[in-house]
Amino acid sequence: MKLMGLDVGSRTVGVAVSDIFGWTAQSVEIVRINEDEEEFGIDRIAELVKEHETTGFVLGLPKNMNNSLGPRAEASKHYGDLLTERFHLPVDFEDERLTTVEADRMLVEEANVSRKKRKKVIDKLAASLILQNYLDRHGKLTQE
Repeated sequence: MKLMGLDVGSRTVGVAVSDIFGWTAQSVEIVRINEDEEEFGIDRIAELVKEHETTGFVLGLPKNMNNSLGPRAEASKHYGDLLTERFHLPVDFEDERLTTVEADRMLVEEANVSRKKRKKVIDKLAASLILQNYLDRHGKLTQE
């Protein structure tokens, strides 16, 4: 099973994929989108699905700190609906609270990446963290 992790924003979608065993997540790229013009980058996602032989999706679900769902979470759910319509593959959601903050911290503290360069990679790193969290949690559930 090879999963694709997506960090859906209003202007970009960060993309990551798992290895074939579902153990690790690797960042792939950032797909530009435009919600206002209803251009969601689905054609590019389709190319990546084919290239990576994806069997399912994991989307970040940006919950509020009180666990409620706001407009960004609803946008992620809508994106999940678009994926289901197009690919007929399973879509799961992973709580993504603080993954962008964690990604930013990793780039600043561990890699000493400049602010300008961080903007170019943070979404795909966040997608990788979302997918890795899902893989770690899913693996523990299946081992018990």
